[in-house]
Amino acid sequence: MPSAFDFAAVPTPLGYFAALVGESEHVPLLEAAAAIALDEHPELDVQQVLGEVDQLLARLRRRCTDVADPLQRLRTLNQFFFRDLGFGGNRNDYHDPQNSYLSSVLRTRRGVPITLAVLWLELAQGLGMKACGINFPGHFLVKVTLPHGQVVIDPFTGQSLSREDLSERLEPYKRRNGLIDDFDVPAGLYLQAAAPRDMLARILYNLKDIHRTQQDWQRLIAVQDRLLVLSPKAWDEYRDRGLAWAEVGDHRRALSDLETYLAQSDDAIGRQALAQRVRELRAALS
Repeated sequence: MPSAFDFAAVPTPLGYFAALVGESEHVPLLEAAAAIALDEHPELDVQQVLGEVDQLLARLRRRCTDVADPLQRLRTLNQFFFRDLGFGGNRNDYHDPQNSYLSSVLRTRRGVPITLAVLWLELAQGLGMKACGINFPGHFLVKVTLPHGQVVIDPFTGQSLSREDLSERLEPYKRRNGLIDDFDVPAGLYLQAAAPRDMLARILYNLKDIHRTQQDWQRLIAVQDRLLVLSPKAWDEYRDRGLAWAEVGDHRRALSDLETYLAQSDDAIGRQALAQRVRELRAALS
């Protein structure tokens, strides 16, 4: 007897991700971030991951039943997340791709700042706290707004950061980019809330850097597929995906992506550098 289940209706991992991020700004961050792991772990039950986080939140809420003071709630959250559960940065293998998969981070309690931040924020917001992520240069942070000020936290260590700490972390970035003296900008500009799309992109860019360094072209292509779902006009991603397609020998797809980049990008130097590669691909297909 034919199955009543319509297998054709089951989305691909990329299709599922696309349905989650859609065109709306109301992106379910936790679910979309968890779904990134489906490329590597297609057997993963994303709803089970969400359920595990719900269970952690339920435990945390029980601890906060009689805690009304926002600062004390923050302390309870940090005690629960960083000390009792033992979440923290993977110092021994920072560039392990598993650090970017929420299911793995939940299992090992080790991750990178952005994935730890996604989990911490889900708990903080579940407590009703005014918390957000910060796309801080070089290291993702989280921020909580309290009645008498803001607290900025490094999700890698659980450390609260002072203004002096933040200025010290910013200094190398400012110097590399010439943002000193007359070109300096207020530190507050680096502490703006990150949108869910930006946080998802940061996870994917981490994976992109890892796969490109390892010359793992198929995995790199899968990551860039997701980046282009997030930002369909990210022309540089067409360029990079096209070059990856060329590495795996798919000249037709490589040419399509590179021609899209050439048609849309206004980077004259980048366009010139690719012109010869495009000519070679056209010759290979002729």
